Amino acid sequence: MSSSKAPAGTPPAPLPADLFDAPGCGDARRLPFRVGDKWSGMVLRCLAEGPRRFTELRVPLHRVTPKVLTETLRAMERDGFLTRTAYEENPPRVEYALTPLGRSLLGPLDTACAWTRAHLPELLAAREGHRA
Repeated sequence: MSSSKAPAGTPPAPLPADLFDAPGCGDARRLPFRVGDKWSGMVLRCLAEGPRRFTELRVPLHRVTPKVLTETLRAMERDGFLTRTAYEENPPRVEYALTPLGRSLLGPLDTACAWTRAHLPELLAAREGHRA
């Protein structure tokens, strides 16, 4: 799809029916939107330095309920972003670690954080202006 803009006053071209049929863009069920959810980015950041146990993750993620954290970890494991390793010990021990695929998201996450730092005042001002 072309990124050029139509001349002022000209309506934009209609959106094509196959807009999201391109490889990697099509089926929304295949897209990793999970990274944009409330907790996945924070889980990625927590695992950046190495494997962590569930209780270790709960310390910085104290605002998330254990149920939601468990659901987030399971979804991220299903999507291949992290591994869950259960050790046969007494008491049982489970660790979560980033996969290479999950680790590849750290760069984009850093970029998103940098964008947020640079544009947060504008974003907050826009939100405040929208309430008026």
